[in-house]
Amino acid sequence: MSQVSSNKRYVVSMVIIASLSGIILGYDATIISGAIDPLTKYFDLSPAMSGWAVSNVIFGSIVGAYSAGHIADRMGRKLTLFFTALLFIVSAAGSALVTDFVWFVAFRMLGGIAVGIASAVTPMYISEISPSAIRGRMLGLQQFLMVGGQVIVYIVNFSIADGNTPEWLVSYGWRWMLASELVPCMLFLLFACFLPESPRWLVMRNRNEKAQAILKRISGEQYANTVVNKIKESLATDGQSTGGRVHLFRDAKARYILIIGCTIAVLQQVMGINILLYYAPSLLSNVTSTAHDSLFQSIFIGLSLFVGVVLCSSIIDKFGRVKLLRWGAIGCGVSLLYTSYTFMTFSGGYWPLVGLMGFILSFGLSWSLGAWLLISEIFPNRMRAVAMGFAFSSMWVSNFLVTQLFPMLNRNVWLMDTMNGAFPLLICAGFSFMAFWFIGRFLPETKGVPLEYIEPVMLSKSRQFGSNDVVQEVSESGPRPESSIVS
Repeated sequence: MSQVSSNKRYVVSMVIIASLSGIILGYDATIISGAIDPLTKYFDLSPAMSGWAVSNVIFGSIVGAYSAGHIADRMGRKLTLFFTALLFIVSAAGSALVTDFVWFVAFRMLGGIAVGIASAVTPMYISEISPSAIRGRMLGLQQFLMVGGQVIVYIVNFSIADGNTPEWLVSYGWRWMLASELVPCMLFLLFACFLPESPRWLVMRNRNEKAQAILKRISGEQYANTVVNKIKESLATDGQSTGGRVHLFRDAKARYILIIGCTIAVLQQVMGINILLYYAPSLLSNVTSTAHDSLFQSIFIGLSLFVGVVLCSSIIDKFGRVKLLRWGAIGCGVSLLYTSYTFMTFSGGYWPLVGLMGFILSFGLSWSLGAWLLISEIFPNRMRAVAMGFAFSSMWVSNFLVTQLFPMLNRNVWLMDTMNGAFPLLICAGFSFMAFWFIGRFLPETKGVPLEYIEPVMLSKSRQFGSNDVVQEVSESGPRPESSIVS
């Protein structure tokens, strides 16, 4: 057994443990899709309140993501992940047992805070513990488990509903759906105890010896010395003391990179992915005859996303981020246009599902993993934790708006009579084509670039700060120290 292979296995095992939070993120985001219709009847909710039953989680996620960077910088990445596991458990148990809608919202919002923190800290942790040559694949594991959790949810929801009466689902079924989240939550709490701390956070806290010990276990003493020195140099170059607070909006270059990261986060949401994840059965009910059929077809949507993410994680470090995201955006836009046509022409059977699966597959091959990967790697050390918090807050704000507005649009009488539920999909198609343009104009390729060298690369397409010579310079000299150790 070679040292390199052994080191890779150690990194993978730590990434898998951290990525268990991804299962919960996927589970928590999708479990409501099967519960929302019976829950709406149980609490007798209006369309706006039905949207709030889903989007209140996202409101909590905004709070969690906004505070995640400060919490992770203060407590460390490992302790922060452990804290989120506790919040997930309280939320899952509480929301399944309540008899009052106000308390339902309170427990779901608590889970949303955990979602927001975990969504920012988990990719932050993975990017900081993974060598640059395999960073894309390691972050792919998180998305792999997140989408795997979503597929499991669709199957669990269908299994709970299958063979039971609509009355039973309204009284008890949605509770069992929400309570099933306790299983992955308990597993994450248990295994989080075995995670090492992020070496980069340790260096920022002047705990260099402990950081070197962890990095040495990852890929040897030479790698440990190289990475620690790089982190110190990047912090010194940025003029920041280790662990100091970053004032993002006073630095024009930092603002520029932050705007790119936040825009990527927003575009990932307004392309419409969470309409399908949260409301797949409700959306499909426009073209299916029974709730049983819509729940069953939702499984295929989850499987399409799973296949897309698996393929993306295997090729993103080879083909790069920009190419996959641009062509993925085109695939999403075309698929949504086709699906809108099937809705407006009242095409029944599996024709609408084909379009939705095409969208999900295109999204899984590109933006599902690509956006999370980019947000975790495009920010320099001096601003990463706080900037990732801002970016993921932007993601959850846009997610909140999409999921709050969708039920109102989908149940609007005039829009239904005119377009049969296609209007929200047409809006998302427009944003997909906008994403194609934005990535080509503003995002440089970040494949294989060490985190310590990321800032000049991210500024290379700026008319004010950029120089394309920087990208060539970094690609020729930057990644080699890490890549040669782990490849």
